Amino acid sequence: MKIKYPFIIAEMSGNHNKSLDNALSLVDAAAAAGANAVKIQTYTADTLTIKGAHKITEPSSPWFNRDLYDLYEEAHTPWDWHEAIFKRAKEKNIICFSSPFDETAVDLLESLDNPIYKIASFEINHIPLLKYIASTNKPIIMSTGASKLSEIEEAVNTIRNNGNSNIVLLKCTSTYPASPENTNILTIPHLKKLFNCEVGLSDHTLGIGVSIAAVGLGAKYIEKHFCLDRELGGVDSSFSLNPSELKSLVEESKRAYLSRGKIKYGISEAELKVDAGKRSIYFCDNLSKGDIISKDNIKVIRPGFGLHPRYFDEVLGKKVKCNVLKGDPLSNKNIEF
Repeated sequence: MKIKYPFIIAEMSGNHNKSLDNALSLVDAAAAAGANAVKIQTYTADTLTIKGAHKITEPSSPWFNRDLYDLYEEAHTPWDWHEAIFKRAKEKNIICFSSPFDETAVDLLESLDNPIYKIASFEINHIPLLKYIASTNKPIIMSTGASKLSEIEEAVNTIRNNGNSNIVLLKCTSTYPASPENTNILTIPHLKKLFNCEVGLSDHTLGIGVSIAAVGLGAKYIEKHFCLDRELGGVDSSFSLNPSELKSLVEESKRAYLSRGKIKYGISEAELKVDAGKRSIYFCDNLSKGDIISKDNIKVIRPGFGLHPRYFDEVLGKKVKCNVLKGDPLSNKNIEF
């Protein structure tokens, strides 16, 4: 599968609001915005937790005091929708892939020829699942939120030791929303160097600024949650992009990626055309052959077709070789050096 960079992933998550029509519309919107891929999640509440056993206790969470089972039941993408979603993505010429949360989810996705596997941050310690996903020999994108470096290393080694070295690591802050201050995107190039793999950002901040900055630091993959309209609600809508914002992310991240270029000093080929905008030395009066050059009859002005300004003091007191007109550039042809 040929990947174009930056690779923008539109995460549907639970923003379909339990409607297949909404899910298909999200695929359409992601494709129309120019995203490279739309991502779903493959799980059931029963594969993640036990009903009534756990609640979300973090007051800052958008799901504070929600029962985990009930939240997952609301947010999950029904398995019988998957085929229709993958089919719609193919029709719209956009890649569709998923995050599986157990082995049965992987089996379902394999039956649909899922092209990429995403490992969510909170599954990074699910070693049996990592081994099972690695065995598919498909590319793996893994988020690293809420993970110690040792946990990331164990997960990467697990995947590689099971015969799969096609790994992308995403810097991630697993708060919803995340703040720019706790995103620490300077980690991205370090992550690339440390694990010798491609890198990106799973971005839970509001807006697109952090994602654009991450591309500037070398992120080739950007994942953002998106929705049709935040006013319609949805489990992730409060920190999701709408379609117009997603389109801006696609456009601006491409500009940021192209702007990175390489380390280069000096005048570029494109700048040669405008280099004349720099200053040089010109006569500002008519002079006759043999006249003496002084500060009164030369100036450092634009364009840059005359002698370099570094020679200003050196030409003072010199004679002109021939008659010159106001507006002529100084050169070796008309000055007696």
